[in-house]
Amino acid sequence: MSKPVLLLTRRFPDAVEARAQRDYTTIPNPADVPMSGSQIARAAAEGEAVGILCAAGDALRAETIAALPEGVKIIATFSVGTDHIDLEAAAARGIVVSNTPDVLSVATAEIAMLLILTAARRGGEAERLVRARAWTGWAPTQLMGVTLEGKRLGILGMGRIGQALAQMARGFGMEIHYRNRNRLPPAEEQGATYHGDDTAFLGAIDVLSMHIPGGAATRHWLDARRIAQLRPGAIVVNTGRGTTVDDPALCAALQSGHLRAAGLDVFDGEPKIFEGYHTAPNVVLLPHLGSATVETRDAMGFRCLDNLDAVLLRGEPAPHKVG
Repeated sequence: MSKPVLLLTRRFPDAVEARAQRDYTTIPNPADVPMSGSQIARAAAEGEAVGILCAAGDALRAETIAALPEGVKIIATFSVGTDHIDLEAAAARGIVVSNTPDVLSVATAEIAMLLILTAARRGGEAERLVRARAWTGWAPTQLMGVTLEGKRLGILGMGRIGQALAQMARGFGMEIHYRNRNRLPPAEEQGATYHGDDTAFLGAIDVLSMHIPGGAATRHWLDARRIAQLRPGAIVVNTGRGTTVDDPALCAALQSGHLRAAGLDVFDGEPKIFEGYHTAPNVVLLPHLGSATVETRDAMGFRCLDNLDAVLLRGEPAPHKVG
């Protein structure tokens, strides 16, 4: 019996590709060059793929899904987010879409904590100073940041990642506040303060960490008006979706000094970055490292393959079907 054909749109971790090759006839992308929507559809058609293992950023819009061959049964995305996939178009074609929840919460929270620490203690500026051979020695007032102990951390989106970050931040002596669509049960809050509206939430915190999904409803959520509601000297960190931040407004607040610092792991239109970030003071920029650990990326790939196996090898529902 021949193996099902699986299209891999990117180069995935070795352990993930090895398992895929064991159970499927794979169409690989060894060069790891992002494929356009038309290239994905053409590769799937030419290879007679019945499954697609894709990644965040792949252009699986309505026109791409419409052009996929009839045999495609499932799109498994190597991500939690599904912004890059037209879910309605997939549903109309009867194509299952699955994602990778639960396995990247701690890794992404670690990056959020790294950004909070680096922004608060001006680590990015300090590292650049040393690398530029411009450090002339210790000085009493050099690159003074702020300590996190006693500061109020505001978590926007208290899901799995937000709760993992809250647990880490408590270890630094931070007070936890959060804004969520719904209040959490007391066991999940663990003493955190819930805010039912944006204004009260933003005005109460020293550090804002953003963990909300992308999409039209949250586009530029952090705009000039909401930035103005943050306390002077606040810090902003985003490890959620780049589209949720109004880039010119954030840069203007950094330049004016209203915000002390910012740390960003995601960007609107990445890998292109808003030009103002290159010259904004005390902004820490990371290249979307949220889930970038060996353990997490392997777990994400295995979760994708668990979904693919269920649909393509056993004829069962995908355990992590979206929608």
